[in-house]
Amino acid sequence: MFVEEKTSLAEEIELLVKKHGNNRSALLTILHEIQKKHRYISDYAQQEIARHLNIHPVEVYSVISFYSFLNSKPKGRNIVRICQTISCDMKGKESLVKAIERELKIKIGDTTKDNKFTVEFANCLGLCDESPAMSINDRVYTKLTPEKAIKLLNEVK
Repeated sequence: MFVEEKTSLAEEIELLVKKHGNNRSALLTILHEIQKKHRYISDYAQQEIARHLNIHPVEVYSVISFYSFLNSKPKGRNIVRICQTISCDMKGKESLVKAIERELKIKIGDTTKDNKFTVEFANCLGLCDESPAMSINDRVYTKLTPEKAIKLLNEVK
């Protein structure tokens, strides 16, 4: 990370702390805002957030690693999450996975070479009665077939 980028990020974090306060309770909100803008929370951002909130950087990292929707490493512009609950499993999750991996030419947990997509599992998208489900960024799609999933991916491409 260049010095200019670090300065800009430090200023951004300082503004977020002014906006949300420097209490420990502001941590998740600040992390969400950094994630939303940068698509991940860099080591430097974690250090700066910890410094402003007077907490140890390990606490910041532990929150990021606990929530699957927060990332400490860069990911693709579009995050595809496939629900892996037993109800999705019973309704054809595996065929979705195979179709998506074949279409994007990557495996679960990988990012496409052009950084357009990252595909990963989600423990539960909360729509077991409409399985199988997947999300693309913040939007959830249900009752999917492999063909519908590929069509959705192509609409995002």
